[in-house]
Order: sequence, then C-alpha cells, then structure tokens
Amino acid sequence: MIRPRGVSVCRYGRLAFALALLSAAGSRRAEAQSGQARDTARAVLASDTITLQEAIAIALTQNTVARFARSNVLLDSLNVRSARNAFLPNLSASTSASQGFGAGSQGNNSFAVSGGLNSGVTLYNGRQNVNTLRQAQLNALAGGSDFGRARQTVVFTVASDYLTLINQQEQLRVQEENLAAQQQELTQLEAFVKQGTRPIGDLYQQQAAVAQTRLALVNARRASEDAKVDLIGELVLDPRRNYVFVTPASVTSGAPLTGPVFNLDSLTNVALLQRGDLRAENLRVQAAQREVDIARGTRLPTVSGSAGYSSAYNSAGDGAFFTQLNQRRGGSFGVGVSVPIFDRGAASIATQRALILLDNEFLSLRDLGESVALAVRRAYLDYNAAQEALTAASAQQRAAALALEAAQARYRVGAATFVEVTLARATLIQAQSAAVNARTSVSFQRALMSYYTGDLDPNNARLGLY
Repeated sequence: MIRPRGVSVCRYGRLAFALALLSAAGSRRAEAQSGQARDTARAVLASDTITLQEAIAIALTQNTVARFARSNVLLDSLNVRSARNAFLPNLSASTSASQGFGAGSQGNNSFAVSGGLNSGVTLYNGRQNVNTLRQAQLNALAGGSDFGRARQTVVFTVASDYLTLINQQEQLRVQEENLAAQQQELTQLEAFVKQGTRPIGDLYQQQAAVAQTRLALVNARRASEDAKVDLIGELVLDPRRNYVFVTPASVTSGAPLTGPVFNLDSLTNVALLQRGDLRAENLRVQAAQREVDIARGTRLPTVSGSAGYSSAYNSAGDGAFFTQLNQRRGGSFGVGVSVPIFDRGAASIATQRALILLDNEFLSLRDLGESVALAVRRAYLDYNAAQEALTAASAQQRAAALALEAAQARYRVGAATFVEVTLARATLIQAQSAAVNARTSVSFQRALMSYYTGDLDPNNARLGLY
C-alpha cells in the first residue's frame, strides 16, 4: 500500500473512524427526517394552552390507538374491494418469439412471433365468492364499530387523565391556601410571643406546621406535574414544551354538581343496544356463519367461462407481416365444469373448523354481553356512592371551616390551646381534600357511565365538567 510520507497508519485509522461516524450520523439524521415526514398526523398547536375539548380533539387525531383503529378500517375496506373484484373476469396477454437457424450453407433462418389474449371468469363456485364478499362486508362493518368504540375509549382515557390532572391541581391549590393561612397564623403568633401572651412552645409548633405544609405543597406540585406528564403522553405531544391545561369553570366555581338520576334497567338496555364492541362481535358471529357457508361450498361444482384470441407470424411463410396475422388469427370460447369427487377430506375439515370458530364467536358474544351488563351495574353503584360522598364531603368541609374559626377565636382569648387549633386546621385540610376528590369522582363516574353505556359522543363529549 502506498501512502504519503509522514502520515502514519494510526492516523489513517482515526480519519477513517471519523468519516464513518459522520456517515452514520448523517444516516441517522436522514432516517429521523424521513420518519418525521411520514408522521403527518402530529397536531400543530397554535397555543400551549389546552382545554378539555381541545385535548380530546388532539387525541382523536394523533393518539396511537385511534390511528391503529383507523388503519384497520382501511384494511377492511380493501378486503371488501378484493372480494368484489373476484366477480370480474381476468384478462392476460401473452407473446412469444423464436429465431430458427437452418443447417448447412443452404439453410434458411426464420423468425416467428405469436401472441394472444385470454380471459376467464367464475360463473358459479358454490356461492363461495358471494359468501366471501358478504363476510368481508360484515368484517368491515365490525371494524367500523370497533373504530367507533376505540374513539370512545380514547376520549374516556383522555378525560380520565384530564380529571386526574384537575384533581391534583385542586389538591395543589388547597395546599397553597393552607400554606398562606399557616404563614398568616405564624405571623400573628410571633406577635403574641413578643407580647408575652403566648408561650414560645406554640411558636415552635407553628413553625413545624408551616414546614410540614411546605413539604405537602412540594409533594402536591410533584403529583400535579406527574399527572400532566401522563396527559402529554396520552395526547402524543412534544414533551419538551410546557403546556397549560385549563381547569373547567364549573370546578373552580365550587357550584354544586347536579347530575341525572339513572335507572339501572334502562342503562343496561341502552348499553346492550349502543355498545360498539357488542355490535362488532355480533357482526363477527354473522361473518363466522359465512365462513361455514364458504367451507360447505367447496363440495359443490365450479363452473367457469373462458375466452381467447391469438395470432402468429413466421418469416418463412408466405405473405407480409399483417397478412399473416390476419390469416392466422383465431379465437376460442369455452365453459368448464369441475366437480369435486375426492379432496382427501379438505372440505369436511374446513367445515368442522368453521363450525368450531362460529361456536367460539357465540361464546365471546355471550361473555361480552355479560361483562357489559356487569360493568354498567358497577358504574351505576359507583355513581350513586360518589353522589352521596360528595354531599357528605361538602357538609364536612363547611363544618370543619366553622370549627376552625371557633377554635381560632377561642385561642385568641385564651380559652383554647394551640393543639386544638392545629387539630381543627388539620381536619379542615382533610375535609377540603376529600371534597376535591368527591367532586372529581362524581365527574369521573358520570363520564364512566356514558362510556360503559356506549352513549359517549367523541365529537361532542359531555363529561360532567360543563
């Protein structure tokens, strides 16, 4: 190997390694840009402030579950198109050419070419093509129902994550208000200690209470950020940006949540009629029945039609090119019948397999209907319990606020100890936290009810927050 003077082999190795790294980095950048170009469903947000309805719209556009379900619908439509095209005749063109060489010096070379068109169509095959088309159409309808249910699932998941974030943000607000009140109490207590009207031990206890509240505030802020991360992941947003998720006005206003009164029998009947997954499973039962008909159709005769046209030319023959093509043209038309006599049990095995799959589909439909009814019943009980818990939590919060005011007033005049004030404040914070959880639970259970009954409209979701 020839190399320039003064350049070592090690240096050549380092140069080659650097070039390889640059090439690999360029390839990775090209792949990343290609992948980014393919992801055309990523939402472009005009603002980092997102409401619940905007979050639902974003999820329906770019959530992975929704996009997979949409792709499955497109695949099912292609299957229907393929089954429909099976009724059409096929058409193929064929041609061949050959060069002949004569023996000896007196031999004549010849060139020959031939070509033709052939077409065939299935006239009857035991209705296999008819049943295949109907099966594909039923599967496409089932896929459409699955797609609608997948959209509902995406909406429900986003709403659940959004409600979790709202709950954590409200818990954070409670801790912020608690810290402000604790600091105000500490300032007043410092003045009392300087005046000598309160013991120094009460001041130390209040300082410890303020520190404990700061720690609770840190934990609440961390929980709020974690809930925001979960929602960002569900919406497939850019994790490097800082988003602000708007809390609905009905939550911040503190107005009482009034919900409808449900009837369990009506809810169950609505769910059995409207659930998309139930409709999809019912359609798959019908598609499985078509599979049985397809398997049985293999035992029947197959009738097919065919037609062809051909012509040829040979340089050794008499006549010009087009003259020979005209003289040698020919066509054919025929009808063929194929009767299965012995297929080594293939039709019988296919029929038995199809019947087993049909029975499995019936079992899946029965189990799904049972699980739907049980889920609706559980959601009904949880909704009523959440309503009662909200009433109790609201009453507890009002009573705890009055108890704290009374304890603070008694402490100022020396009729109560600081321990009583601390316990009253802790009771109020617990009651406020319980009230926040209860309000969120009512909204969540209302959304859960519409989801389990299949009444959730992805394009106009009403989740108890408006």
